[in-house]
Amino acid sequence: MAFFKLTDEQLMIQSMVREFSRKVVAATAAERDKSKEFPAENLKQMGELGLMGMMVPVEYGGEGADTISYVLALSEIAYSCASTAVVMSVHNSIVCESILNFGSEAQKKRFLPRMTDAEIIGAFALTEPHAGSDPVSQLTTAVKDGDHYVINGTKRFITTGKNCGLVIVTAKTDEAEKHRGISAFIVEKGTPGLIVGNVEDKMGLRASDTTDLIFEDCRVPAENLLGREGDGFKIAMKGLDGGRIGIAAQSVGVAQAALDNAVKYAKGRDQFGQKISKFQGIRWYIADMATEIEAARQLMFSAAAMKDRGEKYTQQASMAKLFASEMVNRITGKCLQIHGGYGFTKDYVIERLYRDARVFTIYEGTSEIQRVVISNNILKDKRKH
Repeated sequence: MAFFKLTDEQLMIQSMVREFSRKVVAATAAERDKSKEFPAENLKQMGELGLMGMMVPVEYGGEGADTISYVLALSEIAYSCASTAVVMSVHNSIVCESILNFGSEAQKKRFLPRMTDAEIIGAFALTEPHAGSDPVSQLTTAVKDGDHYVINGTKRFITTGKNCGLVIVTAKTDEAEKHRGISAFIVEKGTPGLIVGNVEDKMGLRASDTTDLIFEDCRVPAENLLGREGDGFKIAMKGLDGGRIGIAAQSVGVAQAALDNAVKYAKGRDQFGQKISKFQGIRWYIADMATEIEAARQLMFSAAAMKDRGEKYTQQASMAKLFASEMVNRITGKCLQIHGGYGFTKDYVIERLYRDARVFTIYEGTSEIQRVVISNNILKDKRKH
């Protein structure tokens, strides 16, 4: 971390979260992976520690921390449990930030204090069964009816869809428009017409529920419109920019955990009369992996620093997400290889890390979409896919 010199406050936050993560979060991570139990108690304690509203100003109950501090904390949570980290990431990076950036003063005062102490957890509903990488093609609609909007449609693959207290949902309010015809709404759990659908049985991140959310004549007060009509696409894209920095942080945390476990195993495993850490092939694996993790970390810091300075960071966020998510898949694969047959069993944490890492190249914009975003920004044009 030579390029980014961390402040004393940032180092203190990192140290505090590291201790909490490795003592508390790690203790039940393997069991939650088996049982698919939502980490509610962890999140409650994280709210008490200020981790569920890190970048929210103090006046709304948050910590007012910078993005560098946030990604340091998120990486430490991901090191122990990626399921807990993804809930923290969506809640902070997308939901809290979207309300902070686009919400009315009344919305900020109403929702943010309850979110920062983890009384309610936030979810973000953009993806649909036939609209994943192409959100403009979404079919969910919101029709104005007096002082309410009536929302109809189905959202898919919603992180914390079952356990959230509120969800930001996008819907078409003007069928004639594309980007400008999409609006965003804050919908509280328990609102009539909001139905939790299928809960996915996933390969990884098993303690983080991923569900369908179904809206059937769901009446939402007009005061819950986030921003103005037509702002939904802009809100979603800005939220995803921040979310992609969060995924880079998760990737760095999981990759560091994988490397640390592989190093420990290699230094303890005897073959051919010596520790396997003495073999050149293993040592080169370790050198390459450490280098890749550091490169991803610096990309993460660069995007976070640009965000903190108020600069446009879309391209840098996509670069960090692209490289880090691809990196963690390479790293966990190599670390499992170092473990040999033992890595293929649930007796070793690398098996869980390997499964958890796989989705990082997919959600909040696939690697292919990141390349589209990056190339669009470099070439200053857009092409039809």
